[in-house]
Amino acid sequence: MVRANAIRFLKNHPKKLFVLFTLLIAYHFCLPDQLFKSPTATVLESNNGNLLGAIIADDGQWRFPAVDSVPLKFKTCLLQFEDAYFHNHFGFNPVSMAKAFVANIKAGRSVRGGSTITQQVIRLSRKGKSRSYWEKAIELVLATRLELRYSKEEILRLYSSHAPFGGNVIGLDAAAWRYFGQQAHQLSWAESATLAVLPNAPSLIYPGKNKTQLLQKRNRLLYKLFQNNILDSTTYELALLEALPKKPYSLPQIAPHLVHYLAKNNKGKKITSTIDGILQSTVNTILDKHHQ
Repeated sequence: MVRANAIRFLKNHPKKLFVLFTLLIAYHFCLPDQLFKSPTATVLESNNGNLLGAIIADDGQWRFPAVDSVPLKFKTCLLQFEDAYFHNHFGFNPVSMAKAFVANIKAGRSVRGGSTITQQVIRLSRKGKSRSYWEKAIELVLATRLELRYSKEEILRLYSSHAPFGGNVIGLDAAAWRYFGQQAHQLSWAESATLAVLPNAPSLIYPGKNKTQLLQKRNRLLYKLFQNNILDSTTYELALLEALPKKPYSLPQIAPHLVHYLAKNNKGKKITSTIDGILQSTVNTILDKHHQ
């Protein structure tokens, strides 16, 4: 019976079938094969992952190559701050969007965003586009397509690799080194929370400016982590005591000649060397003293 009805529908509505088929084809191919094409920095690491040196990307941004994984602390902070239902939605959250719409109407201006992390990945990949309702509709469609192509972990990696962290710092790895002088997986809860809130307003709030606003945002996120039993009381209180970074660190230049040599054939890549970072720093210190 069902089969007969289906066949009858196909015969009686060939135009509708053609339109539906065309829309499905367009939806399948609407997402570019490569979302991000921006140049990346050339990065040299020691044998244990510490940064030995880097050459800034061609567009003047400290944008390291895409991250291999997202550290648990940063991931937890990011989801609690940006998208608590990330693992439950299919690209967009209708409830969050409705709440944001009502709040913005009441305020007469944009005071709340309803975008998911998936939508933000699409927005980052379509940089330079206007923030019109039509563009938001496009982002919504592309976000659902992104969810079908990539896993949740892959989407988190895309966000962590391309989110803006203030100034010319792009991506989690570069931000961890620029603001805290260490690898992303070494960050404390307070440091992870600081970086989780930065992409929310990178042009207005970043270390070195608007410290009060940044501190308030970070501490509100830490309190949320405490309320949700992610942090115990001791960890929470100690995290509140951690100071914000005063200004961006200069990236290490422990093996500058090797970085430039390798960049000739490995531009824009992350290179893991066999160099022992501590030994190299010690040798550099001895040579500097001898030179002086």
